[in-house]
Amino acid sequence: MPISVHALAHRPLTAAAVAELVALPAVPTPADDEALDAEMRQRGWSWEHELVCDSIRTSHAHVLCTDTYVPFGHPDARHFLVFGELYPVDAEDENMTNGPWLYRLMDRWQQLPGWNGRRPCTTEDCEAILAQATQAVTEHVGTAPERTILSAAAVLESAPALTHRVWRTPTHALVLGPASDNGPYGYLTHLQLSYTPLTCASELPPEGDDDGLAKWISAHVDW
Repeated sequence: MPISVHALAHRPLTAAAVAELVALPAVPTPADDEALDAEMRQRGWSWEHELVCDSIRTSHAHVLCTDTYVPFGHPDARHFLVFGELYPVDAEDENMTNGPWLYRLMDRWQQLPGWNGRRPCTTEDCEAILAQATQAVTEHVGTAPERTILSAAAVLESAPALTHRVWRTPTHALVLGPASDNGPYGYLTHLQLSYTPLTCASELPPEGDDDGLAKWISAHVDW
C-alpha cells in the first residue's frame, strides 16, 4: 500500500552520470587548489554548500558528496550521487503537520536545473524514480542488480521503506536507494547512488538474510 510523502524533487539519473561517478577514483588527484579548480571548470562542476555541506553540483545537476574534499583519485573514499530528495511524512506526528518549514529546503532542490517536483506524492512515485535510475545503472554496468531489497536501512525511523539495489565491481559496491540526508536538519531523505569500497563491509550475506543485507547496505551508505 502506498505511503504518503510530503514532497519529492528529482532529476533523472543517466548512464553517463553513472559512468562519470564510477570513474572518479581513477582520475588523477589535482596537484593543488588551482589544478582542482581547473578540473572543476573543465567538467562544468561547481561547489554546493547549501543543499549538502561541502558537496559538488555536477554538470548533470546532481549533487555529489564524498568522504574527501577532493573527489578525484581516492579509491578508498566513499562517493554519493544524489539525484532525488524527499520529505517523508512522520506517522508519529499526531497532527501530520511535521515541519512545514522544510518545504523551503525542498524548494531549493526543486529549483536546481532540470529538476522536477511533486507535492504531495506517495512512495510509488519514489519507487518510479528509483526504477528509472536502475535502468541507468544497469545500462552502464551491463548486468541487473545482484541484490534487491525493500528496506528502511540507512534512513531515519520516520522515513518509509524503499527499494535498495546492489551491484558490485571487483573493488566497489554500487548501492541505489534512499539514505538519510544527515543535514542540515537530518529529516529529509536522499535518493542516491553510492559508490563505495567493498572494504566497508564483508562479503554479501547469503540470499534470504534480509537483516544481514540491510546491515551490509548501511555499512556502505551511512555516513
